[in-house]
Amino acid sequence: MPSSQEFDIDQVANLARIELTGEEKARFSAQLADVLAHIAKLQEVDVGGIEPTAHAFPMDNVWAADKAGPSLPADAALQNAPAQRDGMFVVPKVVE
Repeated sequence: MPSSQEFDIDQVANLARIELTGEEKARFSAQLADVLAHIAKLQEVDVGGIEPTAHAFPMDNVWAADKAGPSLPADAALQNAPAQRDGMFVVPKVVE
């Protein structure tokens, strides 16, 4: 079982670009040790005959067919627009 001595919590904090108090170091060190212990348990599982997959279930075509249908009328689409002109939305000009 991994212990907090097997990793340097200061190095982990440095890599994460965060500053930790002494209390946070103790708490996060214990939590990270627990995570590493769970990972060690997972490494004990025999997965020799299992094919690698991206999803737990087959995902063939998850997209709905793209079908043309009735659209929202322009006046309804512009109903809550803060500004409109000639049947279009007016947005602030963005130039840098």
